[in-house]
Amino acid sequence: MKIGIVCNITAFVAVMLFSCSNPDAVIRELASDDTLSGIVADSVVFYRSDSGNVSMELHTPRLVRLEGDKPVMEFPKGFVAYMFDKNHQKTTEFSADYGKNHDGGLIEALGNVKVENFDIGQVMLSEKLYWYQKDKKIHTRSHVRIVTPDKEIEADSLVALEDFSEYTLYSGRAVLEVDEEESL
Repeated sequence: MKIGIVCNITAFVAVMLFSCSNPDAVIRELASDDTLSGIVADSVVFYRSDSGNVSMELHTPRLVRLEGDKPVMEFPKGFVAYMFDKNHQKTTEFSADYGKNHDGGLIEALGNVKVENFDIGQVMLSEKLYWYQKDKKIHTRSHVRIVTPDKEIEADSLVALEDFSEYTLYSGRAVLEVDEEESL
């Protein structure tokens, strides 16, 4: 009985010694570009700063990063981004049900896209929008609705600054409140 246990222990130790490989080589292989096809992360927050001041903060419940010739970051559960002024006050909120950040700073936003400028009380709604982060501009060729305290505007396309402080609409229609005394 003792001989059988000693043989089993010896065989187990021999298998363990010869099956071990260099851990550094394994780590390098796992971290190489050839083996990592993507990354999934939950509850992610990104910051963009300008001269040490946070100018944008993006929250997403899930981030999927796909590697390859053209890396892509997807926000399959949506995202909310906030723009800040120099005093770190929120000026704008930008949200959508789905987002895709193409390499180079282009974010494609789909589903219930909303851009709200808190300073002027203005909201833009659409189903699809492109956000060019490098140029700090947004644009869409989809139906757009803009709601302010005193007017509602609809258009077929839009180009705007990312904080929605300035915009140009194309093929638009508007409903305005007009004071009868002022129109006479």
